[in-house]
Amino acid sequence: MSYRKLGRDNKHRRSMLANLTIDVIKNEKIETTETRAKEVKRCLDKVITYGKDGSLVSRRKALAFLMNDTEAVKKVFDDLAVRYKDRNGGYSRILKLDERKGDGALVVILELVK
Repeated sequence: MSYRKLGRDNKHRRSMLANLTIDVIKNEKIETTETRAKEVKRCLDKVITYGKDGSLVSRRKALAFLMNDTEAVKKVFDDLAVRYKDRNGGYSRILKLDERKGDGALVVILELVK
């Protein structure tokens, strides 16, 4: 399985992806760079799929990935799993904005599909 390193070591990358995933779950929308958004989208889809499964093992996996953020896990299992019960993936979308002024990185909005 290939993934983007995002210029960080393993612990920092995992923590950053978990935090961005938590932000998307809580706010249902974030603004970030395109490469980060693509990686967060993969993580977010996996966590929502755990929520759709609904088992205790899935809840523990989601808790482990989301760094024991019980509020985010509760929202995934209670709200998002119900919202996406008939959907087979594609729970989020990436909308391209513009390039960032400082470094020219492409900035996008990552949001949950309604």
